[in-house]
Amino acid sequence: MATFEFKLPDLGEGVMEGELVKWHVKEGDTVKEDQVLAEVMTDKATVTVPSPKAGRVVKTHGKEGDMAKVHQLLVTLEIEGAAPAQAAGHGAHGAAAAPVSAPAAAAAPAAAAAASNGAPASATKVLATPVTRRMAREHGLDLSAIAGSGPQGRVTKADVMAALEGGAQKNVVAPAAPQQARPAAPPVASGRADERIPLRGLRKKIAEKMVRSKFTMPHFAFVEEVDATELVALRARLNAQLAAAGDKTKLNYLPFIIKATIAALKKFPHLNANFDEATQELVVRGEYNIGMAVATPDGLTVAVVKDADRLTLGQLAQETARLGAAARERKLKMEELTGGTFTITSLGQSGGLFATPIINHPEVGIMGVHKLKQRPAVKDGQVVVRDMMNLSLSCDHRVIDGSVAADFVYEVIKYLEKPDLLFLAMS
Repeated sequence: MATFEFKLPDLGEGVMEGELVKWHVKEGDTVKEDQVLAEVMTDKATVTVPSPKAGRVVKTHGKEGDMAKVHQLLVTLEIEGAAPAQAAGHGAHGAAAAPVSAPAAAAAPAAAAAASNGAPASATKVLATPVTRRMAREHGLDLSAIAGSGPQGRVTKADVMAALEGGAQKNVVAPAAPQQARPAAPPVASGRADERIPLRGLRKKIAEKMVRSKFTMPHFAFVEEVDATELVALRARLNAQLAAAGDKTKLNYLPFIIKATIAALKKFPHLNANFDEATQELVVRGEYNIGMAVATPDGLTVAVVKDADRLTLGQLAQETARLGAAARERKLKMEELTGGTFTITSLGQSGGLFATPIINHPEVGIMGVHKLKQRPAVKDGQVVVRDMMNLSLSCDHRVIDGSVAADFVYEVIKYLEKPDLLFLAMS
């Protein structure tokens, strides 16, 4: 028998660490090759980490909720035969890839990937989440010069924000007048009947991403109502025709909304874009990869419909249903969570009158779709009952003006109120 030390492999896209969300094994368990050992959450996705060898688990390293760095010892296994020659370096070359929710591991070390992105060399020696590191890099800050207020001296996003506001950073690109950094918030006192729930996993990542989006982007919103009566009728006719033909595909409203959105994005391409914080450039995307917000038991996840402009209404219905189910079952692949160019969020009949969605960074716009219901409306001078709903668009005001946002929404509304036009707009 020999001992094999399995280290957390490279997770791709310059990811340097992740949170240990869940252990699937415990000490003493016998595991097969490719059996899932643990789930690790990065900024991009929840990644399942499989075992590269069959054997017995001698020791697991780290508790659920801990941060695990790439190439850090994860599991010690007892295996048959002699120890593999590359046991000590396993993972440095990404030998184990997650079969379900992660792509093939990157070939270059994560530290090299971070360096190629312009990260300060000292940033890899400081305890901080990937989001915090990226924020520091984009603002030209040296993490080693910021006093961390988190556990074990971890530098948090609040610490970076305090450094930006107070000039506590030593190596800021444009230093402000010296001030004291904002002190960490005092802990909240607990009552006898209180319950404390740690912010972990997806909920923690959502919190980090939302703060990042609101911190970096000046949001504004535009809201308008839609008379969806003709859309309701068209959907009913198409579903009846699909059923009569024996096709089990069932159209909801999202495929129509996606098609209307793409038609509007083609007229207003600056909304189909990402904002590059590092270079301060608007990157107008040539593809139409539409993010769809999905409510899951763990929190809100944005799955991405790739090349949505090339899919038919039926294909969009099938793909959005597949992605929604995969999100709720935590089976989304990394590529299904990245590369979005514009996001649509809808809570269906729970969508309320309107809301102001937070932009999915680094995109520059997100559109909320709200409750569809019958209500009185004025048509041709008469008060009639119509199927009405509201759309709300949030934009990054650095690159999108109010007039552009309004014109974009009205373009979407044109296709939803006269959905026959969608067939003329489809490529």
